[in-house]
Amino acid sequence: MASIHKDIPIDAPADHVWDALRDFGALHTRLVPGFVTDTKLDGDVRIVSFANGTMARETLVDRDDGRRRLVYAITSERLKQHSASVQVFAEGDGRCRVVWIADVLPHEIAPYMDAQMDLGAAAMQTALKQSANAKNMA
Repeated sequence: MASIHKDIPIDAPADHVWDALRDFGALHTRLVPGFVTDTKLDGDVRIVSFANGTMARETLVDRDDGRRRLVYAITSERLKQHSASVQVFAEGDGRCRVVWIADVLPHEIAPYMDAQMDLGAAAMQTALKQSANAKNMA
């Protein structure tokens, strides 16, 4: 199984980042706008529309407010296995770090998933920095 690890520095407080991350249905408005264009909730499942035209069906596995950790799984015809965790760690001075790990099969899809996660990480950094700045100015 291929494991993809992203360690993402965010110029925003950990509580602010976690509030956006834990909002499972708000990818397109709070966490990664532009990278994700729409999110629809169906119980514990979110149907995600990406900017590149692909869609994913992501199931919420766990949301742990104490650890600021969210776990989800994707089911699709292309993937034999996909599970991911995203966790927020405070770093002080209004900054934090997001650790995003995805385990995927088949191995051949890993380069695509890695590139998509890089795009998602960049969108996350931009959106969360902007929203934290806007909150501080209000």
